[in-house]
Amino acid sequence: MQTAWFSKPVVVSVGVTGATRNLSNTQQAIELLTTHWRDAGSLKHQSALRACRRATSGDMSPDTAREAFVEAAREAHILVE
Repeated sequence: MQTAWFSKPVVVSVGVTGATRNLSNTQQAIELLTTHWRDAGSLKHQSALRACRRATSGDMSPDTAREAFVEAAREAHILVE
């Protein structure tokens, strides 16, 4: 597995305090999706997790995975736009 870097970081608000995090790659996105996700199990969450894992294994472009992650973050109301 390799770290697949996004062309542009995704900014999300996490935790009780709403601290912002800049996610620059699929490894960071997978960590957030698997440990600190509000809507874990939704279709967009599952799609983003699958896409990030595929990008990490080289089966998908990092930016396609980024788009899936952005959609999941938007659904979970944590995307900072």
